[in-house]
Amino acid sequence: MGLTKEQSGNVEQVLKVTLRNKFKNYSPEPASMPFYTKLLGKDRLALYSFIQSLITNFGEAVFEPVAVSLASPNFKQAKSHVKSGDTIYEGALLQIQQIMDNLMTASESPDKIKEIKAIRAVCQTGLPRKVKPTLVDLFLETYDNKIFLSDIKTAKPNAGGFKELKRTMLEWIATTLAINPEVDVSAFISIPYNPYEPKPYNRWTIRGMLDLPNELKVGAEFWDFLGGDGAYKDILDCFEHVGIELRDEIDAHFAKFSNREETTEL
Repeated sequence: MGLTKEQSGNVEQVLKVTLRNKFKNYSPEPASMPFYTKLLGKDRLALYSFIQSLITNFGEAVFEPVAVSLASPNFKQAKSHVKSGDTIYEGALLQIQQIMDNLMTASESPDKIKEIKAIRAVCQTGLPRKVKPTLVDLFLETYDNKIFLSDIKTAKPNAGGFKELKRTMLEWIATTLAINPEVDVSAFISIPYNPYEPKPYNRWTIRGMLDLPNELKVGAEFWDFLGGDGAYKDILDCFEHVGIELRDEIDAHFAKFSNREETTEL
């Protein structure tokens, strides 16, 4: 199926705006690195610094708006940086802790359907507690009113990181059900690309914490979920097209650094 011409155009426009805004607002932090400057030049160091900054913020600056743009034609709602809610009932808090304890001691295996059912059963039991869960990176609602909540990770979280992500997803479920106990809601972690390609994604560090078929989408699985079969390949093509189109603009921007007479070296 892949992306329509309009969708590809929207994705490329998001990329162009994001990169140009980054050029406009980005200024390398002054740091004296004389050996690297003499060896590589200010322009290459500036480019390296820019790439590092871009990678650090790539999820929020690039992947989130691209994901929303890609998903919007296929979902009833597609939004980023959304609050799942601000209330969890005591019964749900206790249930979340029990789920986490069971997973950490390996007394139970992760089972998203079972876990959501258990939280739903107590989602309005006990006293309500005000909470501030992490914002949802990507909120999706289908035309048949199913809700998907996703955290987009551009790095490779370690086992401890996935433990916190698991708790966060359970809290999203609980706060959503606290508002509407009947809503069909689920959560998953999205990793936009497989850093191990061409080998399969290394999932051994998170076995026992995530219900892998239902709580993790990597690379093509993630993008094709948003945009249909073939979306991942088309997204990569969009990135390539924008890179080619803006190459002279990018080169000109960083060429300025090699021509500057500054007392503080990069």
